[in-house]
Amino acid sequence: MNNWYETDVVIIGGGATGTGIMRDCALRGIPCILIERDDLASGTTGRNHGLLHSGARYAVTDEESARECIQENRILKKIARHCVEDTQGLFISLPEDDLDFQANFINACTRADIDVEQLSPKDALRLEPNCNPSMIGAVKVPDGTIDPFRLASSNVLDAVERGARLFNHTLVTGLIRDGDTVKGVKCLNTATGQSFDIYAKQVVNAAGIWGQQICEYGDLNIKMFPAKGSLLILDYRINNLVINRCRKPSDADILVPGDTISLIGTTSERIDYDKIDDLHVTSKEIDVLLEEGTKLAPIMANTRVLRAYAGVRPLVAVDGDTSGRNISRGIVLLDHAERDGMEGFITITGGKLMTYRMMAEWTTDLVAKKLGNTTACSTHEVPLPGSEQASKTVKKTASLAKPVYQSAYYRHGERADKFLKNDKKSQAVICECEMVTSGEVEYAIKELNVHNLVDLRRRTRVGMGPCQGELCSYRAAGLFSEYGQTTGNQSSQLLNEFLEERWKGIKPVFWGDALREGEFTYWIYEGLFGGSDIPINGSASHDIPNSDIPNGDIPATAINNETADTNKDVGTPHQQNNKIEAQSEVAQ
Repeated sequence: MNNWYETDVVIIGGGATGTGIMRDCALRGIPCILIERDDLASGTTGRNHGLLHSGARYAVTDEESARECIQENRILKKIARHCVEDTQGLFISLPEDDLDFQANFINACTRADIDVEQLSPKDALRLEPNCNPSMIGAVKVPDGTIDPFRLASSNVLDAVERGARLFNHTLVTGLIRDGDTVKGVKCLNTATGQSFDIYAKQVVNAAGIWGQQICEYGDLNIKMFPAKGSLLILDYRINNLVINRCRKPSDADILVPGDTISLIGTTSERIDYDKIDDLHVTSKEIDVLLEEGTKLAPIMANTRVLRAYAGVRPLVAVDGDTSGRNISRGIVLLDHAERDGMEGFITITGGKLMTYRMMAEWTTDLVAKKLGNTTACSTHEVPLPGSEQASKTVKKTASLAKPVYQSAYYRHGERADKFLKNDKKSQAVICECEMVTSGEVEYAIKELNVHNLVDLRRRTRVGMGPCQGELCSYRAAGLFSEYGQTTGNQSSQLLNEFLEERWKGIKPVFWGDALREGEFTYWIYEGLFGGSDIPINGSASHDIPNSDIPNGDIPATAINNETADTNKDVGTPHQQNNKIEAQSEVAQ
């Protein structure tokens, strides 16, 4: 690696907004480099419920946000078809809800240009049989779902093919300054330990909640107030439409179908800024999610919980306020030359996943103005790779199983033609839950900037199905030595690190079926493969301190739903000794 690079624009942050800016710059012919400290969508972008908002949720309380959402909803359904599922959504009123709110809700949606249709409970149950049959009212809205990992990766793929560059697993350690002008960034490659500099005419801080730390490198006073939200993933898809509670936004009032599973979320809790890299889902949050979720769809009471995860939303203090009294929940675009007298530095933060493209457009407009580039934004018109054909006629060969090619085109659109080959090796199924083939893994490793199994999960959904990597991760790990640049021992380390990352999300829901599944996974990888003998970061994994999950940390809702035998097993010494503390982030 070189000791320094040069470009026009450096973008810090590989979430939806950062990758959107990268693509917008590339489409306008502006040379740029994107820096991400971990992997694409590994922060807030990848820790939400994946809801393609219609804007209806905000219609009553924030008409401006509602209008932004429905505008972007329509755009994303055109340019990101392979990332979006147009499920539609229901806002249901339960007996304890006020039907007057439903009337206000319908009127507010109409004012915000959101298509709504009032339904009888009977008609709503016909559309979504797993809805609460005791509902007293329902409204249909154009909600959908969006895969944030696929979205970020597709933005980068398009940008790179147009000449942009990506430095993944690269940490920004400082700003290069010449007086009151930012000239670039100091970086550290976290894989190799090598330091290097990137010089640029403009530096864009799109690091989300971590953007406060980037601003501090420039001695700028930007105060953020993080809000943690926790979610649960269920082991199969229990609803086909998004189910919302028709009331003012509250905890656990959205049940979202996502690929092969469903998600219930979210909670909201203000946390200290120094906790943003140490998120934990509490038993109280799980209780709330299970209790309120079951009101939306009673079948949830008998559904296995796969895992829990949490994300953190950036709430930004505006107008110099550092007390938290004047906090923006909208889009915050700061030109630090105008605001602070610091040239060459821009911060974009706040907003929502739904408005990422709009945020990128606003930011790139400002960048282009400063660089003297007059090319207009076209991200609202040019389809992302994978969505380039309006209608794809899937050509199936006799040797391709239907679920294989359907899943491949669902995830990659027309780009699936690159790996849907007519040979047994590429068609070998690596992950049965998500129907991921060896060919898809090869494509991801070689063309989608994949360095480890966690990266691979975000590109292909390997390990995101009901078995949580139990029956597929060892197969995928073996392919890294074949298609990547790893040895057999390094592939074994990737496997163990991936299992540890999976474990952290399972830990908060470690009861009942999740407990039994965890035991089975342990038997496979410890008893059969000797997993604890694989070195991680210089020491064997069995040297990592065991975690403790006392009975008191098991959510009350879970205990009430379990048998006496299951409750007794949770806290036994045998179970305690089988637990390995995870070292990576909580993520889906």
